[in-house]
Amino acid sequence: MSHLFTRLHEGGPVFMYPLLLILILTLILIAKAFLKKGDVEKIIRLISSISLFAIVFGFLGQIVGLIGAFDSLQRTGGNVDPSVFAGGLEISLLVPAFGMSVFLIGRLGIILLIWAQKKETL
Repeated sequence: MSHLFTRLHEGGPVFMYPLLLILILTLILIAKAFLKKGDVEKIIRLISSISLFAIVFGFLGQIVGLIGAFDSLQRTGGNVDPSVFAGGLEISLLVPAFGMSVFLIGRLGIILLIWAQKKETL
């Protein structure tokens, strides 16, 4: 569990913690839709919008991180150890990877909800 929070902090709390909250919200909405045996179309649309926001927010975090990294690289005149640069690139990939994970979880939830609705109507 501490590894998870270490990765969240490495990716940048400004982007990673809101994505964690979005993940929790997505899971709550999926559970709510499964428990609510009625019209879940509104919840499905909400999950769809939230998951799309998560992936775009993740890529925004990467762009902001890369801009900062390249600014630092420019200030040092390009004299950066390649291992330090590679570490920075690895960290810049954490935010979009987490955003994509949230997106995929949301989409999987939508698929399961639609499948459950289709099963009820058969």
